[in-house]
Amino acid sequence: MTPRDASDANESGGPGRWSDLDRPPLNATALRRALVREGGLWTRIEVVPRTGSTNTDLVALAASGDAAEGTVLVAEEQSAARGRLDRVWTAPPRSGLFFSVLLEPAGVPVARWGWLPLLTGVAVATGLARAAGVDTALKWPNDLLVTVAGEERKAGGILAERAGEHGIVIGIGINVSVRAEELAVPTAGSLALAGARTTDRDPLLRALLRSLEDWYGRWVAAGGDPVASGLQETYAAGSATLGRQVRAELPGDRFLTGEAVAIDGDGRLVLATADGVQQPVGAGDIVHLRLA
Repeated sequence: MTPRDASDANESGGPGRWSDLDRPPLNATALRRALVREGGLWTRIEVVPRTGSTNTDLVALAASGDAAEGTVLVAEEQSAARGRLDRVWTAPPRSGLFFSVLLEPAGVPVARWGWLPLLTGVAVATGLARAAGVDTALKWPNDLLVTVAGEERKAGGILAERAGEHGIVIGIGINVSVRAEELAVPTAGSLALAGARTTDRDPLLRALLRSLEDWYGRWVAAGGDPVASGLQETYAAGSATLGRQVRAELPGDRFLTGEAVAIDGDGRLVLATADGVQQPVGAGDIVHLRLA
């Protein structure tokens, strides 16, 4: 049986991975050849046709000792992908990039690990600008925004989870070729809808992982210092949140409204409230209200 025959004849009788020719499968061998090298960050790249959540799988692999730093797990389709607060992320098979990476930032104080989702956002935005020609803005703390028909739309998200004492798994989900009629919610978007010059996922994934390796290397070399590594300044420059009036929806059904004025040294969003107080927010949902 040829590879095409095998993939088309799946057990459920449903469409195989070659059923949508506009969305070809990723080439795991080519990805490994391009990205796994001696002395580099990426040590192992696995591509699976379908799973519940790459983050859940990679956290479990790390806990069992079956994954080292630099392991990358990619899924062509996720059935139980999660965003923050366990929100569900859905997309058609092979319509996006859904992957998780295992990092073990030795030498970086755990107190600075909160910068990793922001670092990932900067790396993704940088990689997409180079490879797809799409400007991606960063909504604090973990949303990736693109412009579709003059409107801000969420095209991706980032989820960080601890993996034992020494590791952290970063999950990234990006809508690449999702069409308007396939969007899970009307406020979503995709690279294709934002006018990307390519929706070929192989070069896009390579660009994202190379960009992430670059930014992670700078940050680790600086001991996790967001200023010395250039991370704090670059994140602020690409932020869609700074300079806006926002509402921070906080744990315990509390909320705080103010102008987002800064990202502090711990990666927290600083709000200037109406009573003149500058209040850092370390966790919560942020709703953009208007430009300040």
